[in-house]
Amino acid sequence: MTVFFTADTHFGDHRTINIQRRPFDSVAAMDACLIERWNAVVAPDDSVWHLGDVTRRPADLPGLLARLHGSKHLLRGNNDPDATAVATGWASVRDYAEIAVDGHALVLCHYPFRSWHGQHKRAINLHGHSHGRLKPLLRQFDVGVDVHGFAPVTLATLLATRPAR
Repeated sequence: MTVFFTADTHFGDHRTINIQRRPFDSVAAMDACLIERWNAVVAPDDSVWHLGDVTRRPADLPGLLARLHGSKHLLRGNNDPDATAVATGWASVRDYAEIAVDGHALVLCHYPFRSWHGQHKRAINLHGHSHGRLKPLLRQFDVGVDVHGFAPVTLATLLATRPAR
């Protein structure tokens, strides 16, 4: 089982195409790309931590989650109403999590932190929300789809791009 991270998919949200300058002609094209790239890297027995801002229409979420590979954990973002949190298909729903992956302590939240638990003991902060527009601190990574080719990403891939030191 591999653990993946992602954020800011904004499925079904036409505003995101314009605001984030995503290279899609339509919401349908964006959603199809996000689903295709998710399933290309995530296997059915993998785990995905979605760090918020999942979809514009929570009513569509159960069908969408059923199409996406992996066990899916949600850390709610500012665009995730209660209907998103209670949708069928989440393995867990929280606002914040501390987990360990491959021997690394991780602090997960939709929002990037200025400081976080264990920061000076080499804990790593993974976040979304900023769509790649925020200069990261040491041991801090934006896992949003706008930064990672519209696909979930592994911790190993993140660390290969910029060692956490």
